[in-house]
Amino acid sequence: MTILVTGATGNVGRHVVAQLVQAGQRVRALTRNPANANLPEGVEVVYGDLSAPESLAPALHGVTGIHLITFSSEGFGPLQTGPEIVEMALKAGVRRVTVLWSGEKGPVEQAVEASSLEWTYLQPPSEFMSNALMWAESIRSEGVVREPFGNSLDAMIHEADIGSVAAIALTTDGHAGKTYTLTGPEVLTISEKVRAISAAIGRDIQFVELTEEQARERMREKGAQDDVIDFVIGWHANPPESAFTVVPTVEEVTGRPARTFTQWVAEHVQHFN
Repeated sequence: MTILVTGATGNVGRHVVAQLVQAGQRVRALTRNPANANLPEGVEVVYGDLSAPESLAPALHGVTGIHLITFSSEGFGPLQTGPEIVEMALKAGVRRVTVLWSGEKGPVEQAVEASSLEWTYLQPPSEFMSNALMWAESIRSEGVVREPFGNSLDAMIHEADIGSVAAIALTTDGHAGKTYTLTGPEVLTISEKVRAISAAIGRDIQFVELTEEQARERMREKGAQDDVIDFVIGWHANPPESAFTVVPTVEEVTGRPARTFTQWVAEHVQHFN
């Protein structure tokens, strides 16, 4: 069994790769820059671009399962090539697919659902813990975190937990047609997250609350599309109840509790010092 992981060098993709390797699976990692992949030994790293489906043919050879992302690397909008990717996957003999899902049904999701693939949606309704890495530079240089909506609640999830669920869904039966809502084990505000990092590094960190317009401008400077900016700002301003409702899915699927933000910080403390 060979499993192809798309977005393999991303914050979630790396953990999908790692969890599959740990489970003893043969893993092929798709990236647009294989030379800089820096993935575990034994992983087959191959070039491919989901926005250019013709580049995927070599990567799909002999693959029985795929972990799919649904967004484009350019501007983070919905990936438009879902029908072509799914058609190629079916021709290659792919049976199972996990889809890292935002809750919206774009071209990838529509194509997957219309196919004969055994699909499983992995839906984190809250943030990834790795989003805190955006604060690393300002914490190191200034001891400051700047964000809007400081009281916004979030049941953020550790990316390794997404990876664990993906690995199980791709390698065992009983997950086809299911949507797994994935959260961490606790609900935190931004201030509480900042305090957790502060405790880990032994240094006070100041939280400065941005206005909505300041937050929008910062995202524009990073190249985000307007529709993505609207979605992110709207989510933080008025998060859906699912974003701050803890659910036990990770433990139900994997057999162990979801990892805490304190655990995540301990694993990444070097980035903040």
